[in-house]
Amino acid sequence: MSTLLTNLGELMTQDQEQRVLRNAAVVIEGERIAWLGAAAAAPAADDVFDAEGRALLPGWVDSHTHLIFAGDRTAEFEARMAGESYSAGGIAVTTGATRSTGDYDLTRLALGRVAEAVSQGTTYLETKTGYGLDVEQEARSARIASTVADEVTYLGAHLVPAGMDADDYTDLVCGPMLDAVRPYVKWADVFCERGAFTEEQSRRVLRACRNAGLGLRVHGNQLGPGPGVQLAVEFGAASVDHVNYLSDEDVDALAASWSGWDAGSGARGTVATCLPACDLSTRQPLAPGRSLLDAGVPLALASNCNPGTSYTSSMAYCVTTAVLQMRLSVHEAVRAATYGGALALGRELGNDVDGERAVGSIAVGHRADLHLLNAPSATHLAYRPGMPLTHAVWRAGVRAR
Repeated sequence: MSTLLTNLGELMTQDQEQRVLRNAAVVIEGERIAWLGAAAAAPAADDVFDAEGRALLPGWVDSHTHLIFAGDRTAEFEARMAGESYSAGGIAVTTGATRSTGDYDLTRLALGRVAEAVSQGTTYLETKTGYGLDVEQEARSARIASTVADEVTYLGAHLVPAGMDADDYTDLVCGPMLDAVRPYVKWADVFCERGAFTEEQSRRVLRACRNAGLGLRVHGNQLGPGPGVQLAVEFGAASVDHVNYLSDEDVDALAASWSGWDAGSGARGTVATCLPACDLSTRQPLAPGRSLLDAGVPLALASNCNPGTSYTSSMAYCVTTAVLQMRLSVHEAVRAATYGGALALGRELGNDVDGERAVGSIAVGHRADLHLLNAPSATHLAYRPGMPLTHAVWRAGVRAR
């Protein structure tokens, strides 16, 4: 079964050449892109969808979310907005609510969040554990996550539970907990920050998870200067996320990690993933996305959807913020939210071994993840901030909206 999407006013491919085509068309066959080019030259297809001059982008690739949770933290948010201190528990509040929620309801809540994201143009997403924080609950979170998300990350090293010694808990994260989640996860992450996990504890987690065959990610340099970026580069992590407080040495290390890479060949480096919705919600300085791009560091934008510091799945909101507040161009911001997210997940290229198709860009053979705007160009995402501009969505070739 094939579908021709024609009369595209703008086709932002985000492919290796970063082409933007006008008066274009795309053909979907099954779950893949079969053809793209000028609308006048489009081949015949079983079905025809007239875009009526609208803009087509790759579907958003949200490479950083925390969707497996229950409960509500509005009181914490209200206190933060009022500039008041709040000591009711933060992550621990969500952990308690998540532990007390049954599998059916926890899955239903997560699926609802995924559906909300898809309705706004997200077609590929990662999510993490991290609200279980014991062996049984982290394994349960990982199992549920594997049924709702495209990629699952083990984040047992999110917070040291109250009453536990930090080193003893790190032993648990690196041992029995890792063994329990391993069948369900592809990645591992650690929250390397003051008040969470020290450099040495983070190093132990990253080493153990790498030895277990997991890809690596790092929460780093969110709350202040720290070792997170340097650790991520040292361990060859696919991404370091937050990156609000960076030294010149951090930026240089990230840039140098890509020195041998050329669009799919050579050693991969570490992507800097910015989470602007979180920065606004916590009133943190925005990550220096402009400086990172200027230094040659590949950038991703992600929602960080979670109940405490960024309860949104709107990638359009992140793109708008990146343009209006972080000084990225519309093209750069859209690329970071599509191809950049794919790069942060190692999915920018297809994998013939396991049959995975590339996401985050529109090219022949790539997965047909497409986001049609109710606007003639992607510029409208920032030009008309907050407006519901998603007109249609295809996820792996299937119409999802």
